[in-house]
Amino acid sequence: MTSRSTLTAWLAGLDAPRLARVLGIRKDAVAPPEPRSMEELAERLLRPGSVALVLPQLALPYLQVAEALAALGTPLSRGDLARALGATAPTVARALDGVLVALADHALVWPDGDGKLAMAAPLRQAWDAPLGLDAPLDELLEGVTSEELRGMLVALGIKPPGTRQQRTTAVLEHHGDQQRVAAVIAKAPSATRRLLERRAKSAPRHTEFVVFGAPGADSPGERWALDRGLLVRNRHGYGQARMPAEVTLALRGPGWSAPFEPFPPVAEPVSVTAVEVDRESMAAAAAFAAQAASVLSASSSAPPAKLKSGGIGARELARIAKAAQADGAVVRITLETAYSAGLLAVDGDRVAPTEEYDTWTAQEPAERFAELLQAWWSLGLTPSQARDEDDKALPAVVGTPPCDGCLQARHGLLAAAAMLPEGQGVKVATDLVPLVTWHRPLAHPSTQDETPFAAAIREAELLGVIARGALSPLGAALLADDTEGLTTACRRLLPEATGTARFGGDLTAVIAGMPSVRVAELLDSTADREVSGTASVWRFSADSVRLALDAGRTADEISAELTAIAGGALPQPLSYLIADTARRHGHVRIAPAACVVHGEEPALLAELAAHRGLAALGLRQLAPTVLVSGSPPDQTLAALRAQGYAPVAEAADGTVRIEKVPPQRAAAIPALRKTRGRTGPERTAHRAAEASAAVDSCAMAARLLTAPLTAPEPDPFGTGGPFHTDTEEIVAGYAKQLTYTDVRQLAHAIDAGTAIRVAYVAASGSPTVRTLSRLDLDPPYLEAWCHLRDAERAFTLSRIHEVMPVGHG
Repeated sequence: MTSRSTLTAWLAGLDAPRLARVLGIRKDAVAPPEPRSMEELAERLLRPGSVALVLPQLALPYLQVAEALAALGTPLSRGDLARALGATAPTVARALDGVLVALADHALVWPDGDGKLAMAAPLRQAWDAPLGLDAPLDELLEGVTSEELRGMLVALGIKPPGTRQQRTTAVLEHHGDQQRVAAVIAKAPSATRRLLERRAKSAPRHTEFVVFGAPGADSPGERWALDRGLLVRNRHGYGQARMPAEVTLALRGPGWSAPFEPFPPVAEPVSVTAVEVDRESMAAAAAFAAQAASVLSASSSAPPAKLKSGGIGARELARIAKAAQADGAVVRITLETAYSAGLLAVDGDRVAPTEEYDTWTAQEPAERFAELLQAWWSLGLTPSQARDEDDKALPAVVGTPPCDGCLQARHGLLAAAAMLPEGQGVKVATDLVPLVTWHRPLAHPSTQDETPFAAAIREAELLGVIARGALSPLGAALLADDTEGLTTACRRLLPEATGTARFGGDLTAVIAGMPSVRVAELLDSTADREVSGTASVWRFSADSVRLALDAGRTADEISAELTAIAGGALPQPLSYLIADTARRHGHVRIAPAACVVHGEEPALLAELAAHRGLAALGLRQLAPTVLVSGSPPDQTLAALRAQGYAPVAEAADGTVRIEKVPPQRAAAIPALRKTRGRTGPERTAHRAAEASAAVDSCAMAARLLTAPLTAPEPDPFGTGGPFHTDTEEIVAGYAKQLTYTDVRQLAHAIDAGTAIRVAYVAASGSPTVRTLSRLDLDPPYLEAWCHLRDAERAFTLSRIHEVMPVGHG
């Protein structure tokens, strides 16, 4: 029986709660359109792409059992599996039963009709050589001739039967008995035994051809093994001879067992109270939230330029870090999470805030921080990673390739921390690494990590998710996928934004806690930020006040706005600074017509004309109050300011040019962007829509258990076939490589306007995986926005070989 037929039968025999559990774990298999039968559900569960999504989420013992089944082949009895794993002791046997139940819940391993274990066929391709074993003998004998089989039987001392099939069965029966194989090897020449023992200890090399295509030459002792089927060459005699899995197992002996580690490693714990965890988590969260707000404010004031190759480069990242007084890792994490949450988007050659950013800034710090935490939790990359494996600088935002293993490193870290007993943590967070490795063996440490998973651990500590070596309430809410609980924890840890500042006689403004967006923007526009975090410090200077005046504010407006947040009179030095800067502001004006410099004070103009530091401008005096410059207006303006003057620019009509730049807002990317960052009625309405679209596993399980077991066969004549929409009919007519469920999911994506991931074979024959959105069906082509090429592309429907929904797994 095929794995699909046994899986279909097993699914149909489940009760509703157990089936709902399977559907809840394998969400990609029930993505719209809903499967119509158990057979279609089984087909979705067995897609290679779907199975590949599950494996990185599995802990070590689950992968070890799956690898053993892939190596030994199925169907396999539970007893044979236990013996192969050495899981015969009662505690280990019970752990194995738990692993098998969990693998069944993932629809990767299940009992067939005879009570033996069956497995998802794509699991066999997950390992090149599971347990270091080559292919089983029946697979290797496919290219062996009947006469060669006869020679093997004769060499083994077995009378050959008449047909090829009978001879194959006889060889398989002999080699299936490890004791008989071991007895044959015991009689082999010493050179042959050494060769076989060496090959049994090394991983197989699947080499089909040798240099110049010459047939493989027999090494010493190899001929004896080839004659008896202990080694097998391919049908043309090319390449290295291969050792069947049965022979390798016989050589390893009855005492050998596959690795099986059902219990996690034990970390050395230290006592830590909930109050201590809360205190450290609060400090980290408050510091990150304040710096993140500064980073995004700086990105709003001057949207960073995008590199031609994509992403924000090192120079722009350094500029933002300096403006926000934030650590480089915080800048990267903030930008990546904000981009994922829809607060930033690519707008031409820049990465600019979206309208969602304006909504985000209106929220309290707790809600804003919760948005960024949720985005970090689901990021398919390590946002703080600054260099690639070749030690080249990595751009931030749309410049880093997606990495599911990076996501699993983050999830494995929190799962490992959750394993610690209540009231206990670890001395340093890196002590969790062995636990992380056990929970997510396929997770990817960052290439810049000296200690495995150090980048993921540092990010978790920066965000307050891990504190004092233990899981904080923030981390517990993320791990439980509890959005409401996460927001509640953020509200408890982060105070409300403050709308007041304390001004000092040293021209500083200090805010303890989180400043409101209005206050932060006012201070950022009139002073230079020196410190950002749990306490923020700004310093006023003549240049910072001049910038505010250049933006169109008057001295009275600046003083009034600052007084409002000071809660009283401003310090005298600050009032004098504002008044003095305003008094000097605009005494010199720069006009765009051939760059004329004019003013009301002849002595000041004469001073400019004689100033050595301005010689490069080529200033010439045309009249007592008029100079002409040989440089453009902006260059002349900058040069005068650099020498300590306070000129203003004029428009062509002689009025003062206001240099305030309106905020640049980008359109959020559709299709792949998760809808975050909303608040109030808009957020409530959107969450209601999301809830209605979410899969109800229990209801779907009930429907599937009453639906027909198998899907209807496609009708080539179009008379009452299985497809329910015109789009499904058209796609099925052209995309001949697609299965029934693939056709339905691609058609649904076209009709619903959602993104889809496809396995596509280009005209050159090269396979590739593309994420497509903005789909438009134009048979025999599918026109779509290709996220790999970042451009519109046309795809031939017949070259699409597999379809997967986006945003699951």
